[in-house]
Amino acid sequence: MLLDNRIFTVITWIIISLMLTGAGSSREIPDGIADSFNKGNSRDLARHFNNNIELVVLDNAEVYSKSQAELIIRDFFSANKPVKFAYLHKGGKEASRYGIGNLETGNGDFRVYFLLKITDGTPLIHLLRIELADDTL
Repeated sequence: MLLDNRIFTVITWIIISLMLTGAGSSREIPDGIADSFNKGNSRDLARHFNNNIELVVLDNAEVYSKSQAELIIRDFFSANKPVKFAYLHKGGKEASRYGIGNLETGNGDFRVYFLLKITDGTPLIHLLRIELADDTL
């Protein structure tokens, strides 16, 4: 089941990447997102969340309010102290942006995926996925 989930995730992000590459500028991803991952700062990261966010952390997936999602991310950072975050890929089109990155922690590496949509001129995270990094995929 876990392998099926990872295959689905990889295929989904490949499709999103293919749909979104080429147009738009990746510089419109707020710098604060990478900074928040680097520092393990859930409050700063939550400032970039939409009012409701689809959040997948390891095997737990749900749609949460901004405040609920911030608590879940805070717990994740408490259990997995960030060491370094680096983008592997980012891109987008007119009304959306995405980022794929690697988060190194004291407990291992995680792959981070997020999708931002431009809402009232502001890019907000609508989907955030954190899963164990598996470089064999």
